[in-house]
Amino acid sequence: MDKRFVLNIVSRILAFTSVIMLLPLGMAVYDDPHSLEVKSFIITILSGIILFAIVQFLFNLRKISYNKIASAKNGLAVVGLSWIVLSLWGAFPLLLSKVVPSYTDAVFEIASGFTTTGASIFRDVEILPRGILFWRSLTHWLGGMGVIVLFITILPVLGTTSSQLYKIETSGLDTDKASGPSRIIARKLWAIYFLITGLSVALLIIGGMPLFDSLCHSFGAIATGGFSTKNTSIGGYSAYIQWVITFIMFLGGINFAIYCYLTIKKWKLFRDNGEFRVYLGIILFSIPVFFLFLRNTGLTDNPLRAGAFQIVSILTATGYSTANFDIWPNGLRMMLVIFMFIGGCAGSTSGGLKIIRAIISTKSGLRYVRQTVSSPRSIMLVKYDSKVLSEDTIRAVFGFMALYGIFFLFGSFFLLASEPSCDIETATTASIACLSTVGPGLGKVGPLQNYAWISAPGKWVLSFLMLAGRLELYAILALFIPRTWQK
Repeated sequence: MDKRFVLNIVSRILAFTSVIMLLPLGMAVYDDPHSLEVKSFIITILSGIILFAIVQFLFNLRKISYNKIASAKNGLAVVGLSWIVLSLWGAFPLLLSKVVPSYTDAVFEIASGFTTTGASIFRDVEILPRGILFWRSLTHWLGGMGVIVLFITILPVLGTTSSQLYKIETSGLDTDKASGPSRIIARKLWAIYFLITGLSVALLIIGGMPLFDSLCHSFGAIATGGFSTKNTSIGGYSAYIQWVITFIMFLGGINFAIYCYLTIKKWKLFRDNGEFRVYLGIILFSIPVFFLFLRNTGLTDNPLRAGAFQIVSILTATGYSTANFDIWPNGLRMMLVIFMFIGGCAGSTSGGLKIIRAIISTKSGLRYVRQTVSSPRSIMLVKYDSKVLSEDTIRAVFGFMALYGIFFLFGSFFLLASEPSCDIETATTASIACLSTVGPGLGKVGPLQNYAWISAPGKWVLSFLMLAGRLELYAILALFIPRTWQK
């Protein structure tokens, strides 16, 4: 790894995000220019810019060639370290404004924001200053499409470097058929992201939601994040608003490459996309199941709306809630846990294993069964969207799923070992809720609960799981491999 090169890019991304933090600063100044909140943002912004300047000067980084990123490990290091640095640095406004009791809590909250997890340590978000609320939601929006992708879009100084960074941060995003340089594709994606966000804000305002709340909830819905400005999440709003949020979350769970296909009129690629059909099929199948169960229990006033909202929210790893689904029938709770593992489409803002991996692994498993029944020596191909998948692709899918399982078990066992009051249901769902960037789980981390009770070691481990899950494991894992740090 070229350490000077990596340090150069990471410091630039830090300075870039410092400038973006002027937005929540403006909100804080508007509310009270003399508040501690304003001072905390100013100190954080200045620290980011000054640190960038010091690093650039001390290591003479301006003369570095950006094309050195051709190395995959350089790209993995840049992406992994950037997200860690932003989580550690972005926590300072919360700490300095004294809305959290410790730096650990601040890092947990902001890591949850950038990774679009939505897990929170706050028992009462309605008492928080609006600048802090806006910063929390803005981290969702930045992390949903990717801070580095935005950096590439606005500041095209990286040349061919941008391609490698783009592919790593948008892991699983199939934009091969939406042809064009990475920077051009990134601009298309961010333009679509802007448009859907604007649509969401407009629809929510029409429904009577204040502009500030509309912005914050739109950031969370399209980024499939989950931070709300209300203690009751979306449950305190009208039926119309709940349906709008459901629709925007659904859009956020779709592979954004599909939107690129539509912009270049490649209708066939949209129509024949198997992952989207399965994604839509899961939702359409689950809604009547939830409706029938909930109608017979009387646990919600509107079983259709409550069921549809929670299905989309959990499947897309958003985590918003309109009801306490932790008291729903065990069958429905189990389905929601399965949705936590599956997640939305690859290339979307959602988390989880991704539907495409579930499809490929299922087809591969059935292939082995058919081979065993017919003849072990028979050659049977695995196809996806009419294309034959290579054995390398199939092995990569199974390898990723195995690693995902190891991370999940590690988080579960750690919580059971470190938290005396933690039961198995809480530990396992907290682990998968953070790894899949869902947010709420079951038990003591359910939709009406929070993560404040977890000890500092537990919060650091869960923060690690959030970052690993958002970056599809590899960019974080690479940082723990000694070979990555060798030149």
